[in-house]
Amino acid sequence: MKQYIAHIAIVVDDYDDAIDFYTKKLHFNLIEDTILSATKRWVLVAPNGSNECCLLLAKAANAEQKLSIGKQTGGRVFLFLYTDNFERDYQNLLANNIKIVRQPISEPYGTVVVFEDLYGNLWDLIEPKPM
Repeated sequence: MKQYIAHIAIVVDDYDDAIDFYTKKLHFNLIEDTILSATKRWVLVAPNGSNECCLLLAKAANAEQKLSIGKQTGGRVFLFLYTDNFERDYQNLLANNIKIVRQPISEPYGTVVVFEDLYGNLWDLIEPKPM
């Protein structure tokens, strides 16, 4: 039996703004953008080199969902983006004026920086140390 996480839903305010942020600023790939109804789309983005898990950009459908935008984990880091080149990706964050919450630091597991996405969700960018 094989199991894996296929998608992680992230509540967004606007599909196109979210697509622009993830594809133009973080250089993710737009995997799918399918219109399901007049108000709903199936939008998947994934980092370069990602084979299984995608972000499902889910537009808030009501007031309760809108309250969770940017706060899906209560202020904790939400997503962990691994990289093979920390300096390249860190410089990309700076060049795209992405808010850095905690400056880069070397930890026993690798080099890490905490940044915010366009909605305020916290991310770790990590280049793991070789095992």
